[in-house]
Amino acid sequence: PSADDLAEEMEDVDFEDEAAEEADGEAWESEDDEGLEDGMEAQDDSEVTFSLHSDSVFCVSLDPKTNTLAVTGGEDDKAFVWRVSDGELLFECSGHKDSVTCAGFSHDSVFVATGDMSGLIKVWRVDAKEEVWSFEVGDLEWMEWHPQAHVLLAGTADGNTWMWKIPSGDCKTFQGPACPATCGRILPDGKRAVVGYEDGTMRIWDLKQGTSLHVLKGQDGHQDPLTCVASNQDGSLIMTGSVDCHAKLINSATGKVVCVFKMESVTPKAPISEGEEAESNSVESLGFCNVMPLAAVGYLDGTLAIYDLSTQSLRHKCQH
Repeated sequence: PSADDLAEEMEDVDFEDEAAEEADGEAWESEDDEGLEDGMEAQDDSEVTFSLHSDSVFCVSLDPKTNTLAVTGGEDDKAFVWRVSDGELLFECSGHKDSVTCAGFSHDSVFVATGDMSGLIKVWRVDAKEEVWSFEVGDLEWMEWHPQAHVLLAGTADGNTWMWKIPSGDCKTFQGPACPATCGRILPDGKRAVVGYEDGTMRIWDLKQGTSLHVLKGQDGHQDPLTCVASNQDGSLIMTGSVDCHAKLINSATGKVVCVFKMESVTPKAPISEGEEAESNSVESLGFCNVMPLAAVGYLDGTLAIYDLSTQSLRHKCQH
C-alpha cells in the first residue's frame, strides 16, 4: 500500500480508544507491573551488552549499510566500533581527550566519525580500522554526515558550521550569528542544510554556494535557543524545536512558518525559590513519520506528542 492508502486507513482509527484498550490489557507494562521492589534488580531483556565504556555513554549510531556495526562514545573520553550481533570489539577510536558526544557512520558505512566536547573530530576507515583524518574546531555542538557523499558537517559554539570532504579535508565554513550553532541537519536533497542557533534563529544554507537561503528570526524565529531540527522524507518540510516550548513547522522552499505546535506542561510546577528561574518545558527531540502525515515531538517533562500535519492538530499524547 502507498503512503496515501495508509493515511486513509488511519483516518478512522481512534487513538484514544486504542490507548484505553491497551491500558486494560498487557500492552503497557511498567516496572511496577513486573513486581519490582526496592533492592531487587531490574530484569535485563537485552540480547547483547557492550560494556567496555567505564562511564556514561553519550552517543550511539548504527552503520546504515548493514546495521551490523555500532559506534558508541562516552564520558570516559573513549569511542568504540563493535559488532551488534555479539558485542565483539572491532577497534577503539583512540586519541580523544574529552567526552565523546558525537559519533556516526558515513552513508555507505566506509567511514566512521567521532567528535568530543573539546572540538577534536576524528575519521576512521572502518575496514582498515585506521584513522584517515582529524581536525580540531572550537567546542563541538553537533556533527552529521552527508546523506550521499563522504562529506562531514559540524556546528560549533562560535556560531560556525564547518563542512569537510573526507578524507582530503577540503573545508568550507558557514558563518552564523555570534552564538553557538546548537543543532543542524543536512536536507535529503544533499544540497541544503538547516542550522539552528542559540539566539533562536534558524538558517537554511546552500552547501555549494555557501550562502544563506532563508533566515527565520524575530517573531518568525524562536524566542530561546534551538535544541533540535528534523526534516520529512523529501525535505519539503522542516521542524524546529526550542527551549521556548515551541515546535515550528517550516516550508523549506520558502522559509515560511506553516504552523506552531505547543504542548502545555502536565508536570505540577514546584514553587520557585527566590533567584531561581522556572524550568521551561523544552522540546528535546523531533521526528517525521515516513508513511503518514504525522510528526512526533518529545518534551522535557516526559510528554511525547503526535501531531497531525494535515490538520495541524494534536493527534495523541503519551506521558513518560
